[in-house]
Amino acid sequence: MTQRRIPYLILAPGLILLILFLVLPLISIIFPTFFNGGITFSNYTAFFLDEYNFGILWRTIKVSLMATLICVVVGVPTAYYISQSPKKWRGLLMSITLFPLLTNSVVRSFAWITILGQDGIVNHALLTIGLISKPLTLLYTEFAIIIGSVYLFLPLMVITLVGILENIDSEIMEAAETLGANRLIAFVKVILPLSVPGIIVGSILVFTGSMTAYTTPQLLGGNRNIMLATFLYQNATALGNWQGASVIALIMIVATLIVMKLFNLIAGRLDKRGEVNA
Repeated sequence: MTQRRIPYLILAPGLILLILFLVLPLISIIFPTFFNGGITFSNYTAFFLDEYNFGILWRTIKVSLMATLICVVVGVPTAYYISQSPKKWRGLLMSITLFPLLTNSVVRSFAWITILGQDGIVNHALLTIGLISKPLTLLYTEFAIIIGSVYLFLPLMVITLVGILENIDSEIMEAAETLGANRLIAFVKVILPLSVPGIIVGSILVFTGSMTAYTTPQLLGGNRNIMLATFLYQNATALGNWQGASVIALIMIVATLIVMKLFNLIAGRLDKRGEVNA
């Protein structure tokens, strides 16, 4: 009986801290949004009926999904290349992949401002080779937020996938090629389905990170491309509208959980081994 209680005793301190510093503050913030002289959903209906608010929600989901999709498309072949590299090079490649995570997000965002600005590296290069006659508006757009989010969270996708792909036997590819499939078809038909668990976990990490990021949307998106995180900050600090900020916080949580569940459903359809409980 005592031995059965040991795991609970080990978990107890962590659970207590989690309840005290996460669950209870969250409840205290969100609880008042449902009560105004009685149970009401008026705060949430007002949010969704407001075209401006709904536009911010849609932009946030769209940008997060685009960033996730790009991370999958770029991350899968990159992770596969790293996993198949000799061990002496694998550590170096992983270090290069992880390097952006060692830099502060503010510094990384300012770097992209330098790259995407009117006088930035991209516009200067395009003007020099004559592809454009005047600078493109790349900064303070949804495109800039997507690029910044991909740069920010792509390492998470690659790291997650490398761990999965390293455990796939290389002889499987050889067997597929022996049966007549070229390397590309073998990768799509064999390696990709086996990497579904890593893709789902990586997608959840990238999506939730993009959905809740503040620094990157604020610096690269500007005031014309507000995301939910920046909108929440504005309501809480600039406007002092804490109830509105609480409504946005709960909507972000629910939207994230819904998309995570959709990822799980897709994984379940593609491969039962790809299902991730969330």
